[in-house]
Amino acid sequence: MNSKKTEWTAKWIRPKEPMGDACPVFSKTWQQEKTPESAVLYLTSLGVYVACINGNRVGDYVLAPGWTVYEKRLQYQEYDVTGLIREGENEIQITLGKGWYASPMPGWVEKEKQRKKERKTGILGELILSADGASNGRVIATDQTWKVSQGPVRFSEIYDGESFDATFVSDKEEEVCEFSWPIETLIPQQGEQIREMERVCAREIIHTPAGEWVVDFGQNITGYVEFTVDAHEGEQIKILHGEILGKDGNFYNENYRSAKAEINYVCREGKQTWHPRLTFFGFRYLKLAEFPEEPKAEQFTAIAVYSDMKRTGFIRTAHEGINQLFSNVLWGQKGNFLDVPTDCPQRDERLGWTGDAQTFTKVASYNFDVERFFRKWLRDLAADQLESGSVPQVVPNFLPDCRESAAWGDAATVCPWQMYMTYGNTSDLAEQFESMKKWVDFITQSTTTKCLWTGGEHFGDWLGLDSPPGSYRGASREDFIATAFYAHSTHLVVKAGRALGRDMSGYEELFQEIRKAFQKEYPEYLTQTEHVIAVWFELTEDSQKTADALAEMIVKDGTQIRTGFVGTPYILHVLSNYGHTDLAYTLLLREKYPSWLYPISKGATTIWEHWDGIMADGSLWSSDMNSFNHYSYGSVADWLYEEAAGIKPVEEAPGFAKARITPRPDKRLGWIDVSLSTRHGQIRSAWRYVGDSVRFEITTPVESEIVIGDRRETVMPGTYTYWG
Repeated sequence: MNSKKTEWTAKWIRPKEPMGDACPVFSKTWQQEKTPESAVLYLTSLGVYVACINGNRVGDYVLAPGWTVYEKRLQYQEYDVTGLIREGENEIQITLGKGWYASPMPGWVEKEKQRKKERKTGILGELILSADGASNGRVIATDQTWKVSQGPVRFSEIYDGESFDATFVSDKEEEVCEFSWPIETLIPQQGEQIREMERVCAREIIHTPAGEWVVDFGQNITGYVEFTVDAHEGEQIKILHGEILGKDGNFYNENYRSAKAEINYVCREGKQTWHPRLTFFGFRYLKLAEFPEEPKAEQFTAIAVYSDMKRTGFIRTAHEGINQLFSNVLWGQKGNFLDVPTDCPQRDERLGWTGDAQTFTKVASYNFDVERFFRKWLRDLAADQLESGSVPQVVPNFLPDCRESAAWGDAATVCPWQMYMTYGNTSDLAEQFESMKKWVDFITQSTTTKCLWTGGEHFGDWLGLDSPPGSYRGASREDFIATAFYAHSTHLVVKAGRALGRDMSGYEELFQEIRKAFQKEYPEYLTQTEHVIAVWFELTEDSQKTADALAEMIVKDGTQIRTGFVGTPYILHVLSNYGHTDLAYTLLLREKYPSWLYPISKGATTIWEHWDGIMADGSLWSSDMNSFNHYSYGSVADWLYEEAAGIKPVEEAPGFAKARITPRPDKRLGWIDVSLSTRHGQIRSAWRYVGDSVRFEITTPVESEIVIGDRRETVMPGTYTYWG
């Protein structure tokens, strides 16, 4: 990570006169006597930018400078551009779009409050040219001597898309003006950069019953399309984005709500290739509302754009449905880990919902190396946290009057602790520790009942299948969930403090008091989710009895899950940890609705927001809140890592400095092969049924405890084979 740049000669600039919807292009020319030995560009913006020097793009960062709590933390990027500078005349151009900073969020909040989000954009940058080994040199800095003109990007916003006129040539340079923005909020790039990570060729062109031309990529992705076309000057292209086809086989994107999510392109003469640069979309299908020729699949490539995370977790099984489920989990994470952990990438929302992040943080850290990703986002969570300790529902906080909720605000404690368990980095835990404590202290101070969390307003077990008519919040009692998470977060603060060598006696006492109050207030559990979290958060007096009761309830409910966002991440863990692994596998492998495999029968290539986003008869759950790329229920994959394959960190040796490997085979799965790259090397756990016997193969780079049936042994690094 680069050290922070503390001195800036540059000034913030923006167009002196408004340019309407057109994206401004800032420019500066200068004469270079000879090629510099080094050239470094420091650049940031309020909005998103693309920079070019002498017609060559600077770097490959998409949607720079990323999304942070801009008023408190604004990233800048550092680029080595030595190879782009030439002798003689040079020119730098920076195209600026609204990005997250200034794009209105259509339809999400009332217009009066949304207008406050329509903020003016601007740029800040310095190009430092050094020669003869000098530590400093000539500086080309943004100031009022720069010029600005309209560019070919005629419109660009996050939610509504991008318009580009390939015939447009600006004949007018205009003046810029300087403006103030606090330099002390600038920070060097902290998160992973967003990049073009994968390219997906179009699978087929569909001519729908409605007579539409629709491009199908066969995979729901986040990013944008690149197309090639041979056209005449002035011909129009209009493209709409969608995740699914409707019941009738026609293009459908009503679930995008008020987000237009469209591309408008004016062609120049001849063959041309183009893709958007200042926005992104969530899609599998494209409707070619206007196109100058009969389309062919080879003309279209989908470019997947997400944070540049290293893949660390791999799962393969004998069950093709589970393999597809894991693929859906991976694509859901890639599509929603675009600088912040968003809830969905397609509709008029795309926000960093804290509840989604905390439910998925474990499996996220197993699938990919997300330490740097979460480090940046958790700093933003702390920056958005109120002085009272309240944590908003979304980070960065884009919503007016955004209140806290149990299981959402608890991202302040759950996510840092999981990062510590996965990566073992004490400094990151220490950085977030005050934020963790502030969240628990907020609950303590705001509750209306000592040692319980009452008097708040919460999302409950969001989208629970046992929700009463007209509700999204599940049948579990909201104060029950709130108090359980109050206890859980307090317990995590205790653990974090101990890991940091702090005296946590006060919070330990608080946890015990909450636990006693919980047991007194809630002697019985009414729903699957209530049973699950009472066990998982160590709040019930008899965990085995409660887990047994959960298993009975699941069978009575038709051997199916009834949980929502709160209960689903833990339900299989509770079952397998208390002697009900067979039932856990039954739920995992269930193919009828509701189940993890049901969406796959309907063609899902990412995780759905609703178990029945597309119902059995092909009709849709709703058009109002029905995302088909919503990763929360993908949390089931951490059960495959930790229980099916049995790979777990040891709390006393975080970061997998030691491991506990306790695989749980099931003949219905046939075989599983799981590997996980850790800070100490790759752990692999595989098992396969051979007749009625099971062959286990385990490779560990660290001292590990291996438990297979009644066999328990501690082993040193190596590869081990067992029969069971």
